Amino acid sequence: MKISIITAVYNGGGSIARTLESVARQDHGAIEHIVVDGASTDTTLAIVRSQGKRVARVISEPDNGVYDAFNKGLRAATGDAVAFLNSGDTYVSSSVVSRMAYELARDGTQAVFGDVSIVDGLDDAHVVRRYSSRCFTPRRMALGLMPAHPSLFLLRETYKSVGEYDTQFRIAGDFELCLRVFAKRATPYRYVPEPMVWMPRGGLSNSGWRSKWHITREMQRACAIHGVQTNLAKLCLRFPLKILEMI
Repeated sequence: MKISIITAVYNGGGSIARTLESVARQDHGAIEHIVVDGASTDTTLAIVRSQGKRVARVISEPDNGVYDAFNKGLRAATGDAVAFLNSGDTYVSSSVVSRMAYELARDGTQAVFGDVSIVDGLDDAHVVRRYSSRCFTPRRMALGLMPAHPSLFLLRETYKSVGEYDTQFRIAGDFELCLRVFAKRATPYRYVPEPMVWMPRGGLSNSGWRSKWHITREMQRACAIHGVQTNLAKLCLRFPLKILEMI
């Protein structure tokens, strides 16, 4: 199974090398690594050219945010399945891609996901919390629960069926896409109860209470678009679960 891995980056000179190396050391033979750069002005492109051992394609041009970058990668992808590994994120072992490809090949499975370990930006060995996908079910998306997106491997044919990421969303576009994949389409999936990705603390959805409020409002809007009955109180129920993940 050929796996397309899409890395979105903008001015990631300080973080892109670790992601490139993580993909390069995967033991899965059929990998297509696509780097989508938002016209970086730092050393990002030079690092990709010198250290991107398994990079198949580089797209570098201005974009309209991370979901626009994701869509550019999707259009360029030729793999049987697609995963996203953003700049700074790394796979926890060299066998992650082969493990997920194996799971995708079983019994008509179209999506597979695991957990993500959120780590201290300065120390990968210090796990701040484990973003677990264990409690996910399509019905629980009304509570704001979704698979850990950096661990999600989805057949490219499924993306063709549900469509691209909606760029009207600034921070919850992955949640809205998952609504279409799991809540509206009932896509067959498997959960692997292990961390698949190390993700440094920070980013759009992990940068303070203001961003958490914004993503919650976007989640509410996405649910309304797709006829999923919820409200802000229900969506905020996911926060106690996140606190438990830190214990």
